Formats: sequence, structure tokens, C-alpha cells
Amino acid sequence: MRYTLFDNQRDVIILLARILLMILFVMSGWSKLTGFDGTVSYLASLGAPMPMVAAGVAVIMEFFVAILLIIGFFTRPLAFLFALFVIGTALIGHPFWTMTDEAARAANSVQFFKNLSICGGLLLLSVTGAGRFSVDGR
Repeated sequence: MRYTLFDNQRDVIILLARILLMILFVMSGWSKLTGFDGTVSYLASLGAPMPMVAAGVAVIMEFFVAILLIIGFFTRPLAFLFALFVIGTALIGHPFWTMTDEAARAANSVQFFKNLSICGGLLLLSVTGAGRFSVDGR
């Protein structure tokens, strides 16, 4: 009874959560898509395995899968898959534990834990589903 406000707005809150979780990725994915060669070069500089393939996966996940999650299509499995992707990008892209420069270490530490926080939201979305305002909900 004391959470009635949230219960009555559950589907709206889940829609807002999907948008807020994915907006960063849609923008980043679009940037990677339109600057694909730069993305490949950047991933190669990080030592990512098969940088061309990794860049393709990044574009697919960050742009196309993020849009699918916003509209709520196949939400539970895609949110779980996206959580795994975000953990992978945290490990490859923000290895703060290997850095000696204090400023770079601090910045990458924040980015790493930001990724883990996003992963938490994605795992929650994989359990709750997309709600009524989604393709899944229809």
C-alpha cells in the first residue's frame, strides 16, 4: 500500500529507465558507426582482439541493440546480453588496475564502476522485462 504511487506508474518508470539506460549507448554507437575507421583504430590501440570485429560488435550493440531495448523488443534476453557486453567493455576499455598515471587511473576507475552500475540496471531490466509500453508488452 505504501508504494502505490510506484505501482501505478510502474510501466512509465520502466519505459523511462529503458530510455535513460540506453541513450548514452545510442549516441556512442552512432558516433562509432559514422566514424568506423576511427573506432577500429581506437580498439586496436587498446589491444582489443580483432579490432575490426570488435568495432562491428560495438556498433551493433551500442546502436542497434540499444534502440531495440528502448522500444522494448526482446527485452529480457537482449538486456542480459547487453550486460555481458558492458562488463566486457569495462574490462577491455577501462583497466584502471594496470595504470600508473594517477589521473588516468582515477578517470578509468570511475568509468569502470559506471559500467558496472549500468550493468546492474541492465540485469534488473532483464528480470523485470520491458513493461506495457513496449513491443514486448503488446
